[in-house]
Amino acid sequence: MLSVEALMGFVAVIDAGSFSAAAERLGQTPSGISRTISRLETQLGVTLITRTTRRLDLTKEGEWLLARARQILADLQNTEDELAGHLAEPAGVVRLNAATPVLDHLVAPLAGEIMDRYPKLRLELVSGETVIDLIEERVDVAIRIGELSDSTLNARRLGTSRLRLLAAPGYTERHGVPRDVADLAGRHRTLGFTAPASLNIWPLRHDGQEGYSISPDIAASSGETLRHLALAGAGIVCLADYLTHADRKEGRLVSILETDTLPWSQPVWAVFYKQGALAPRVTVLVDLLADRLTGTLLEDGGMRR
Repeated sequence: MLSVEALMGFVAVIDAGSFSAAAERLGQTPSGISRTISRLETQLGVTLITRTTRRLDLTKEGEWLLARARQILADLQNTEDELAGHLAEPAGVVRLNAATPVLDHLVAPLAGEIMDRYPKLRLELVSGETVIDLIEERVDVAIRIGELSDSTLNARRLGTSRLRLLAAPGYTERHGVPRDVADLAGRHRTLGFTAPASLNIWPLRHDGQEGYSISPDIAASSGETLRHLALAGAGIVCLADYLTHADRKEGRLVSILETDTLPWSQPVWAVFYKQGALAPRVTVLVDLLADRLTGTLLEDGGMRR
């Protein structure tokens, strides 16, 4: 296979008009350039340049190769220039995976800004309620809520989101407001997750313990489904602030048992596999999410405007 260095040496000899001038242009020695051309001719099995004491002349094969070499080197330069352009302005498809509530409440509100800032990007937002293999699913980055257990991942913490007990005003009008945890357990409907069980441990003080495990009267696999159940007055729910910020602000959901609620929060992560440096198209997306979400998920889960 022809080397780029050999083609560069060949073109430099013709353009400069001599081996010594080509060597000076390339920062090499004349003997080194001469050996490069000789190896190239040997590799191709043809004579490219006829040498006399006064001049260098191209053979027909040399003329053909010169035109090809110029095109190859130009294509390589164009490729380098285009890559530099991509690095300066990231381009290409970024495939992001997250649970539907995360996509709806955290990523979707920022999608327009992402595209305005990086118009050569293409976003593919893929929802999934279970943890997936990023490589197998061709995912560049995933947003995860809670503690991470996979040590093969790189992770960047985007923030945390407070957990609260909530109910719709319609529910409290019909069933009253629980006075304490015992009252909650005795005569109120609870809304919780089908799995994992850790999501059904609510941030409540009870019998001197921190954390109260519920057996939900209505269980769902998605936080967004639980949110809609709570909005419909089906029961009391425990959800992260990022899901319910607008509902609480507009009064559609109200906090329950605030004095008994512990200040528990869930970490929010951007995760990706450890495979060297991230592609620029992924880096800018993670950086923007970190900039827009870090610190804004705390306390009330509000998005910075």
